[in-house]
Amino acid sequence: MTRPRTASLKLDAFLPYRLSVAANVVSQRVARVYAEQHGLSTQEWRLIAVLGEDGERTQLELVKRTRMDKVSVSRAARSLEARGLVRRATSQSDARSRRLSLNAAGRRIYERVAPAALDAEAEVLAGLNVSERALLRSLLERVERAATEALGRDP
Repeated sequence: MTRPRTASLKLDAFLPYRLSVAANVVSQRVARVYAEQHGLSTQEWRLIAVLGEDGERTQLELVKRTRMDKVSVSRAARSLEARGLVRRATSQSDARSRRLSLNAAGRRIYERVAPAALDAEAEVLAGLNVSERALLRSLLERVERAATEALGRDP
């Protein structure tokens, strides 16, 4: 849907801005859990969360799953490896690829942080009833799909 050229941008009503601001504030609230207690960055926590949920993954799979760029994933992976929270091993099928998995220390952090992150999410969503929460999730998924499809069509 295109708008007339005379339409003016109202930042507070602009979807990308609203989504970004909401995501930043929610992320800051959840970040208190993993940053203050475990000294993790958002990128490091995302890798731990994905590895905790999905198990061993290549760095490319982590890029796709988290929508983070390759450099951020690589930097976070190296940091987590240096801290003794993940194992990085060369893939047997592709020597250029690295496979990551949580080790015991990383698994313990995941098991401590995940419930606290869910509590923080519940706090943020407390003002919404069950149907509003379901609607919010559904709408966000639809917006994400539409944006992903639009990216695929862009030259």
